[in-house]
Amino acid sequence: MRRTPAPAALLACVALSLAGCALSARRTTPGPAAAPAPPAATPAPANPDAVPDAVPRVEPRAAHGNPPFYDVLGHRYFVLASADGYSERGVASWYGPTFHGGNTSSGEAYDMYGMTAAHKTLPLPSYARVTNLRNGRSVVVRINDRGPFVANRLIDLSYTAAAKLDMLREGTTLVEVRALTPGSPDELTRSAAAPPPALYVQAGAFADEHNAQRLAARLRTSGLASAAVLSPLEGRSRLYRVRLGPVASVAEFDALATRLASLGIADARLASD
Repeated sequence: MRRTPAPAALLACVALSLAGCALSARRTTPGPAAAPAPPAATPAPANPDAVPDAVPRVEPRAAHGNPPFYDVLGHRYFVLASADGYSERGVASWYGPTFHGGNTSSGEAYDMYGMTAAHKTLPLPSYARVTNLRNGRSVVVRINDRGPFVANRLIDLSYTAAAKLDMLREGTTLVEVRALTPGSPDELTRSAAAPPPALYVQAGAFADEHNAQRLAARLRTSGLASAAVLSPLEGRSRLYRVRLGPVASVAEFDALATRLASLGIADARLASD
């Protein structure tokens, strides 16, 4: 997996310290001095598919890893006040032996054999259902770390969570991340293993249709012939969405996101209807 070079990571650590948040050991900084004692490490599973998902439960907000905002490599991230209603699509990666046993941003020990994950803005801890959009597999993880700080990556999964999603060999996959509220009906509902949905890269969303059409025209003029405008969804959205694709792989998503960034359009997101 690609990781931040040491000099840049050191600068990021300084910024995070000023923001009142310590990065995990996998981000090359020590954990907080008053970190709670970590739980006993989970033994390596003989069959990762047999490892139970994380079970959402009400927990206090962690004393570490939850500043209002923090800065990494020139980008500012705002930690959400609540996970309620969070749902996003994007690229998942995973992290393993190099970071096993190190401190997470919450101060807990990272256990690659547990059902955990790192996310840039969800509160620590929180729970989410992660669905592999390529094969329909779904897991529930407990988010207790920050990251991944790599372009176009949404969530970093533990080894076991990645194994259950069948993404170890490729290292990345397209996913949906949906936050879970303890006790909610969705907590126990797995996504159906239906045929993968068509996925697109969304370049923007506008209340004014003319603005959406102008962006789509500019993208087509720049060689992105698939740019199109989708009308608002009745009862769900009042926005005109500019999308490109479909995309069938992480490589295609990365290529389009990079091209959009070169045109001044940052934070492209994965979407489907």
